[in-house]
Amino acid sequence: MKNIYRIQFIGVGGQGTIKASTIVGEAAMKKGLNVVMSEVHGMARRGGTVVTELKIGEAHSPLIEEGAADLLIAFEPAEALRSLNKINCNSFVIVNSAPIVPFTVSLGISEYPELSSVFDELKAKIKNLSIINAQKIAKEAGSIISENMVLLGAAVATPEFPVDKDLVIQSIKENLPPKSIETNLKAFELGFKEIKKGIKNISNR
Repeated sequence: MKNIYRIQFIGVGGQGTIKASTIVGEAAMKKGLNVVMSEVHGMARRGGTVVTELKIGEAHSPLIEEGAADLLIAFEPAEALRSLNKINCNSFVIVNSAPIVPFTVSLGISEYPELSSVFDELKAKIKNLSIINAQKIAKEAGSIISENMVLLGAAVATPEFPVDKDLVIQSIKENLPPKSIETNLKAFELGFKEIKKGIKNISNR
């Protein structure tokens, strides 16, 4: 593992970005690793941007410098564009393809970009990019609100992720309501397999 592994989670209020980052942080601590984390809330209750930055290893400040993120997990496609300054050519990026249109669009105050243009820009600027429909996968698992667990599973499947899968699963069980654990673990496994499948396809080219 690197001396410091840097992860940014970005999404909108209500998507469970903070819960996902907390689960990773606690799993890393179970492994005996140092963890520092920051949270930045926009208008979270109204679908505003929520950013969590996490450093695992020999770090003191949680803030990720420009171009330093090892892993970016974007819970919403347009939000991924906000964090392009945080990644470099070696960063791994996971993007949920299911959009959440801000309330300001409904009010006519702002416009939501065309999804095709969002994906085109991401593909042009990111070398290690995985775009998955976490909403669809969550529905397959049994609950649309388990999107964050789909993306968490995807994150754990990426190369060089510093925390063991079993420890993350243990942390999920400790952080979620007992009645929801079975569905959330299924969502986690489906997200994990989705990325592993993509990595295998790339390696076989």
